Amino acid sequence: MPRPTRIPLAVLAALMIVAPLAPGQAQDAAPPSTIPSLTAPSVPLPPAGDITIHASASYATDGKPIRSGLQWRVYEDRGGTSEPVLAARSTEPAPSFNLPPGNYIIHAAFGFAGASKRVTVQAGNIIERLPISAGALRLAGVVSEQPIPPGQISFSVYVPIGSNSEGRLVLSDARSGELIRLPEGTYHVVSTYGDANSIMRADLKVETGRVTEATLHHRAATVTLKLVAAPGGEAFAGTAFSVLTPGGDVIREAIGAFPSVTLAEGEYVFIARHDGQVYTREFKVESGLNRDIEIVTGR
Repeated sequence: MPRPTRIPLAVLAALMIVAPLAPGQAQDAAPPSTIPSLTAPSVPLPPAGDITIHASASYATDGKPIRSGLQWRVYEDRGGTSEPVLAARSTEPAPSFNLPPGNYIIHAAFGFAGASKRVTVQAGNIIERLPISAGALRLAGVVSEQPIPPGQISFSVYVPIGSNSEGRLVLSDARSGELIRLPEGTYHVVSTYGDANSIMRADLKVETGRVTEATLHHRAATVTLKLVAAPGGEAFAGTAFSVLTPGGDVIREAIGAFPSVTLAEGEYVFIARHDGQVYTREFKVESGLNRDIEIVTGR
C-alpha cells in the first residue's frame, strides 16, 4: 500500500491563500486600510484649450508704462469682409484676457489716442505691450489775472488742416482743468468765456508722455443790462435787449428784467425795447470791470 504524500505546512499555507473561493463561499471582509488616499483634491481648472493674453501699454518715446486712463478692447478677427466681434474689454492698466485659440485684434484707447495689433494664438500665454504716441492738454483761462470759474469757460480743440486752423474738430465744450489725452501733434485751441464774443485762440503742441498746460488770457467783462425809469431804479420786466457792435453786428439778444452778458473789451450799442418804445445807448467794456449798464427812460 502506497504511503500518503506529506505536504509541508508552508506550501499548504500558500495554497490556502491563492486558492479560489468555491461557489457560494463567502470571504471574510478585509480590515479597513490605514493607508491614506492618493487621490488628488478637486481643483477648478480653466476651460480646456483656452489661451491667455497679458496686455499692457507704454509711451512710444521712452517705453514707460501707462498706468491709468486706458480702455482695452479685444476683437475676434474673422478675416475677409466680416466685421470684428468684441470678445473682451477692460479698464485695468495691464489686464489679462482668457480666450479660445484664434485670431484677435487688441486695441488700447488712451483718450483720443490709441494703438492696435493683430495677434494669432493657438496655445499657451502671450505678452503684448502696445506703444502709444500720446500726451495730454490741461487748459485754463484768466481775466485780469483772475482765474475764470470752470463753469464760465469752455474749450474746443481742433486739428489744423493745411491753412485752416480749425480743419477738424477733435473735442468741444472741454472744461477748465480737464485732462485731455491726445495723439502727439499740434492743435488749435479756441477758448470761449461766457456765451458771446469773448474768444481767445492758441496753437499748442502735445508731446508723447507729457502734459502741456496752457492758460488763455481773456480781455473781457460781464455787464448786466437794465431799462429803468430813474438811475438805480427797478428794472422793467419783459424788456427785449440787443447788444450790437458799432458796425451793427448783433452780439447778443435776450428778454428779461436784467440779463447778463460777457463781452470782449471794446465799444458796443445797447438797444432796449419795451411797451412799443425803443431806447438806445452806447457803452464801453473794459477788461475785468463787471458793472451794470442802464438805459433811463425818464418817465
